[in-house]
Amino acid sequence: MRVCLFNWKGPGHPASGGAEVYTREVLRRWAARGHEVTWFSSAVPGRAAEETDADGVRLVRAGGRLGVHRAARVWYREARARGERFDLLIDEVNTRPFGCARWSGGVPTIALVHQVARETWNCELPWPVAMVGRHVLEPRWLRALADVPVLTVSPSSRRALRAYGLRRIELVPQGIDARTRPSVPREARPTLIHVGRLSAVKQVDQLFEAFTLLRRDIPTARLWLAGDGPEYARLRRIAPQGVNFHGRVPGAVRDQLLARAHALVCTSIREGWGVAVDEAAAMGTPTIGYANPGLLDSVPAAGGVLVSPDPRSLAVGLVEHLPAWAEAPSPEGWRGGAVPWDDVADAVWSACESAVPAPVDTADHPEYAS
Repeated sequence: MRVCLFNWKGPGHPASGGAEVYTREVLRRWAARGHEVTWFSSAVPGRAAEETDADGVRLVRAGGRLGVHRAARVWYREARARGERFDLLIDEVNTRPFGCARWSGGVPTIALVHQVARETWNCELPWPVAMVGRHVLEPRWLRALADVPVLTVSPSSRRALRAYGLRRIELVPQGIDARTRPSVPREARPTLIHVGRLSAVKQVDQLFEAFTLLRRDIPTARLWLAGDGPEYARLRRIAPQGVNFHGRVPGAVRDQLLARAHALVCTSIREGWGVAVDEAAAMGTPTIGYANPGLLDSVPAAGGVLVSPDPRSLAVGLVEHLPAWAEAPSPEGWRGGAVPWDDVADAVWSACESAVPAPVDTADHPEYAS
């Protein structure tokens, strides 16, 4: 089958995150099974306008952050004029859809939505723009998907999409790599860790506030931050005593840090799922997090603790649970709600197959047959 996915971020984009990891892991498996897979995204300085990566996925880049949606339409029109044909288009939504169904020329289209923006408008943009985005633009954009089959990764995101009037929604699982806990001891001092991009939506300021309150009761507690992002420099300036910044680290180093810490802390205002929770669970490390969308699903699935989304409640939860976690760490082994990437690729394929009216040719790939 010939599949083209549209996402404003792609491989090599500096703002790529968990959604792009998800996309890459699914597409590379489809390509390995013989399907023709194209990933269209915005241009990245220093990266080719078109290339095929080591996994066999064709990467096309055009347009900037604000122009990528128009560039996608132009590229698709020109590709069809050259005789290119696709069997399925995937509109991966990061706040604003590409609207593939309107200009696909009859090619079946589905949407992949990891999470809605909602509160993140207020975190990322000044008040007047945020209000327009949250209450006018996003509802209009998402309601345009009312007749399009939609895939999403958590019950939280499904509820949010239903609130915009969408009904053709199917859940697909979150994925994770199989991993073994490295042979490293837990830290001697009670140690917390936050893993992820340091952006406003992660609300690390509130984590700092909770950590300061925690140290009144547990003065030896430490907090590690693994990740970088637009808030990195500012957070370094305001970090309280006991906080260490590790920056962006490779996966192996991240796993070592998670294995040495006693708990992962998540204060995001919203997640699609929150795969860091599963990464910690694989290292035998529990999560304490805000009872916010996405975390409402991933934290209980990993046997973690949810608290009301405010610094004082988080501090109370940490005072209650951290001493026991430090004294008797959880055993290593899988405890999260995510599944292996092969299973994710199969599930997304099956969802695409059931969602689109055109038949999917599986003659050469019986592993994808119904």
